[in-house]
Amino acid sequence: DDKQLREVEKMCDYVEFEGGTIICKQDCKEEKLYVIESGVVGIILEVGPLAQRQVQAVTDYDAFGWSAMLDPYICTATVKALEKTKALAFDGQELSALCITKPEIGCRVSRGIARVVATRLRQAYAQLLGVTSQV
Repeated sequence: DDKQLREVEKMCDYVEFEGGTIICKQDCKEEKLYVIESGVVGIILEVGPLAQRQVQAVTDYDAFGWSAMLDPYICTATVKALEKTKALAFDGQELSALCITKPEIGCRVSRGIARVVATRLRQAYAQLLGVTSQV
């Protein structure tokens, strides 16, 4: 509802990233959950010291940095702005605390994060099936 939305809105910062900016780094601590207002970011797996592969792209109204909400708070991939990107940034610990004190908000946030993770997993499966069907 509007009251819950206003409460969560108070917690966000508006941020902007230029194309080429690394926003999150794989295997590093993540503190922010982001929701893109406009722009595109690439989700990149680092499979070796010099080997990187963009596996997905995220755009308007989608979220990334969900690791900031889930222990151990470590990024599962690197995220890089592919073009100028505007986003809402939420402190993961602050948002987690709100979710505990306001269960209605917590339920909605948890479902949203679950939806993001499930979508990324489905996309990864589709990519894997595409690779294995070519062998």
